[in-house]
Amino acid sequence: MGSEIRVTTAVARVLAAFLEEPATDRYGLDLIGSTGLPSGTLYPILVRLQRAGWVDSAWEEVDPVAAGRPARRYYRLTPDGLVQARTELAALYDQLGRAAGTSFRPGSTKPRPATMSPASTMSPASTLSPASTLFAGWSVATAAGPA
Repeated sequence: MGSEIRVTTAVARVLAAFLEEPATDRYGLDLIGSTGLPSGTLYPILVRLQRAGWVDSAWEEVDPVAAGRPARRYYRLTPDGLVQARTELAALYDQLGRAAGTSFRPGSTKPRPATMSPASTMSPASTLSPASTLFAGWSVATAAGPA
């Protein structure tokens, strides 16, 4: 328990699905539908999240014959997992926002332009290097023709 979780794209999708309704128990097929991940990807992630203490699971108490289906195993973020999931996804959104020059926030549908700090007064055009500098030694075609 308490091991580190590497937040890959697939793990981020699972965490985001849990964070949509953090107090709701989720079962595998439900998470597969929410994340678009195949079962062979989802279930190993759930096991890793459980071992790290981020997720708890429990089998539902149901008579499979009466329900007409097998019992489901329900998963839910632990209180620590809730904090960790929010922290990790916020860090991921910030990292992606810096890389894209925008500010992503969980729950927002549109990226917002990043604001420049007062110490950063250069215009965006002056921070870009010409293609010939970036790809020294490469033959690069530009709008003006081949380099």
